[in-house]
Amino acid sequence: MSKKLIITEKPSVAMEFAKALKITTSRKNGYLESSDWIITWCVGHLVTMSYPEKYDEKLKFWRLDTLPFIPEEWKYEIIPQVQNQFHIVQQLLQREDIEEIYNAGDSGREGEYIQRLVFMMAKPNPKAKMKRVWIDSQTEEEILRGIREAKDMSEYDSLSDSAYLRAKEDYLIGINFSRLLSIIFGRRLAQNIHEDRASISVGRVMTCVLGMVVSREREIRNFVKTKYYKIMGEFGEEQSSFKADWKATEKSTVWESPKLYNETGFKKEKDAKEFIASLSNKKAVITELKKSKQKENAPLLFNLAEIQNECTKRFKIKPDETLEIIQNLYEKKLVTYPRTDARVLSTAVSKEINKNLNGIAKGCKDEEIQGYIKKMVEEKYSTNLAKTKYVNDSKITDHYAIIPTGQGYENFNGLPQLQKDIYLVIVKRFLAIFYPPAEYNKIQLTIEVEMDKEKKETFTTSGRVCINQGFLEILKPVDKENKKKKSTNGEQDVENKDTENKNGENKSADLEILKKLKKGQEVLIKNFEIKEAETSPPNRYNSGSIILAMENAGKLIEEEELREQIKGAGIGTSATRGEIIKKLEKINYIEINNKTQIITPSQKGEYIYDIVLQSMPDMLNPKLTASWEKGLDMVAKKEIKPEEFMTKLENYINSKFNKLVVKM
Repeated sequence: MSKKLIITEKPSVAMEFAKALKITTSRKNGYLESSDWIITWCVGHLVTMSYPEKYDEKLKFWRLDTLPFIPEEWKYEIIPQVQNQFHIVQQLLQREDIEEIYNAGDSGREGEYIQRLVFMMAKPNPKAKMKRVWIDSQTEEEILRGIREAKDMSEYDSLSDSAYLRAKEDYLIGINFSRLLSIIFGRRLAQNIHEDRASISVGRVMTCVLGMVVSREREIRNFVKTKYYKIMGEFGEEQSSFKADWKATEKSTVWESPKLYNETGFKKEKDAKEFIASLSNKKAVITELKKSKQKENAPLLFNLAEIQNECTKRFKIKPDETLEIIQNLYEKKLVTYPRTDARVLSTAVSKEINKNLNGIAKGCKDEEIQGYIKKMVEEKYSTNLAKTKYVNDSKITDHYAIIPTGQGYENFNGLPQLQKDIYLVIVKRFLAIFYPPAEYNKIQLTIEVEMDKEKKETFTTSGRVCINQGFLEILKPVDKENKKKKSTNGEQDVENKDTENKNGENKSADLEILKKLKKGQEVLIKNFEIKEAETSPPNRYNSGSIILAMENAGKLIEEEELREQIKGAGIGTSATRGEIIKKLEKINYIEINNKTQIITPSQKGEYIYDIVLQSMPDMLNPKLTASWEKGLDMVAKKEIKPEEFMTKLENYINSKFNKLVVKM
């Protein structure tokens, strides 16, 4: 009797597939079997690329005359620690009674790679049909849908090509340039860090990230604070006065004066005082008064980078820890697939979204969440997302945003508190998109102090008050006190980068006072004051904000044409960014403060940066790394052929080697 074989990424996932298929037979050595189905699993990677010495024993030694190393035919091998499981999977794949093989690996590029390596090495029964299961959560319904709608595995060949090329690219760049730079600069590095010997580790992604960290640190280190002096005016009666900020315009007596630091202030206090003196006994008139209502919608949903950044801010944990936790929530059926770059939902999912909401309403016992859902029902908030910014099929590649499934609550109570907290953060972001926008009353005011018939000095202020909290009822603003906190190294925490003046408003202005004013009205000048200000350096990255910076690496590229060309391509992928940060810390290129998660480069990291900057500076530039990532994406989308990508990669390596060796 013929059977169907499913191969999952790990044993725990295999158990969920078994539950969905109602397979109750006892677990055998490395697999489960019923009358119709066999389910087995990988344990992460079973197969890996062979090191150069497996091609030739001489390549074990790092010598210039053996570089660059670019194999004509690639070698792979079974990882010794997991060879028993590989042989079990291989035997099952080759069984004569297997008519269909379902690749149920992790639904992403790296998951595809893990499984394809196994198929390549195991040589499955050629008569069996090969299918691909692609799922967005591990709920029973989604697993059964994935099996039912599984496509022919050949439809994912381009994704597989991209995965193989990514691995080859990392291998070739890592091995060749790590060896080359170690041969050329290893002794100098060892002397600088006072060690007997030192090697230089270079990576397509990690070297670029190191460059971001070091260049930011040096920008801060070399930053010289500059004081300047702003002018503020106080207008109105004794009990109803308000303050407004001066700004130089073309009408100003000091327009484009060398005395100005910028349009809002003077270089010297003396000049600021003289300017104030010139304003005495003048008339002030309101020349512009705008009253408006503003609406602000809830933010988009979480993708992996956004939730990693959020968890670093809230819980001071590293990105790889966040991914591990959300992966566990995914495996416990509580949330959808974590390794996603999308922050929106698909049209198909949005039509079924009431299932998620109903599941949360019935299963989630958190009182706060229940209160939000109760209000949604009482106020009859719409769940029709179709025409909102939260649904956009064009912005989804492999998976939609991370949202709660509305299932898995039988697993919730057993979770550690941090995992529960992170789950609730995801639920709140999800529920917020159904709430109405926050609404504000806003007044913008311009006052002109008449100097003479032609010259006028301009002062502006604005005030805003929230008249309807809307989604802010769920996503409460960060406590203002938190914004004053400093990290232990004296650097302002990245989460506090947004100031209260985010909307360009003078919060000292009383909205009730401004509401009574009219355009054309003359106002009393009470006094003018000088406000000392100073420029400030950029914030250091923390382990969450660096993930966002990696995701948005294209924004760091100066050339507009190239920036647009690689739009959407970041440094690394959602699945690998956390691991890159972890590796940089492990090899002592960066240091991460455990309390604040602030990242600084180590002394060794700075020496490595200088070596790469001297020898192959483009490795530090997001332009190169993001363009390679864009190329891989183009292979996956069948926009270019794998051979074209590989040719460009080999040409790049050969050209770099020729230039560096000539310099020696």
